[in-house]
Amino acid sequence: MNEDRSRLTHLGDDGAARIVDVGGKPATRRRAVASGLVTMSAEALSAIRAGNAPKGDVLGTARIAGIMAGKRTGDLIPLCHPLGLEAVSIDFAYEDTHGSCAIRATATASLTGRTGVEMEAMVAVSVALLTIYDMAKAIDKGMVIGDVRLIAKTGGKSGDWNAPDVSAA
Repeated sequence: MNEDRSRLTHLGDDGAARIVDVGGKPATRRRAVASGLVTMSAEALSAIRAGNAPKGDVLGTARIAGIMAGKRTGDLIPLCHPLGLEAVSIDFAYEDTHGSCAIRATATASLTGRTGVEMEAMVAVSVALLTIYDMAKAIDKGMVIGDVRLIAKTGGKSGDWNAPDVSAA
């Protein structure tokens, strides 16, 4: 076996992509938190806050979309295990970022299982942000989605991890 390939868990001996066999790993409690930001015009933020955006309840719809996406991560990201999540939540906060209006979405995913839920939290927050864009694009097509990142994870073989400078997220 190629020594470099032996460290790549998603490649078989022949170099072909494969899903990692987690069958022998113990089930442990796992949790991941991801966050991202969508910046927008004051007009778009005002409409979202007031609940009078053209497509209706922006944050309610984005919350449901993010939860649904987190549950479907294994269908969306190649080589991710399909997981039976025990919980997925999406929270929103209004922010004034360097004079720009913004909404921060934070997703938390958890389960007791053999593999982590980082990708589920990342997909959930990304789709929540994309849904905000879709729901408010009639007001502001120039919205910018960014700063999507893992904030923290707990459990599993690699243990707990927290993003450096979490206060900036």
